Amino acid sequence: MAHQERNHRGDTGALRVLVIDDSPVIRDMLVEVLSDDGYIVDTAVDGQAGGELALANDYLVILCDVHMPEKNGLETVRHIITHKPGAQIIMTDSLPDKMAHQARREGALGCLQKPFDLNELRQLIERIRHEGTVTIDR
Repeated sequence: MAHQERNHRGDTGALRVLVIDDSPVIRDMLVEVLSDDGYIVDTAVDGQAGGELALANDYLVILCDVHMPEKNGLETVRHIITHKPGAQIIMTDSLPDKMAHQARREGALGCLQKPFDLNELRQLIERIRHEGTVTIDR
């Protein structure tokens, strides 16, 4: 497991997380919370930019909104999983719909409904860190 963590560490040794969300409020909140937890957090405002970051860097986990401009969450998951099959992607959405469920079938771990419980998110990320993956039953 130490080898896996090392692959996701930034220059400072901290683990990296990617947040792909068109809402500045969500992005800023997740950057603050996850940075306080010791993670390096990169952000993208849409699926196009997020997909590019996901392929250019190694992330412990990718948090991806379902409904976004340019490239939606399902398209983003497809793109990332095609090029990085082991990527750990957690979808987020206000009202998880067919697109969120399809993203799970195509490789996302599941979908957290907004507003999500930050403690639940932290626990999921810690489980991914220690177990390598999780299943979100939603």
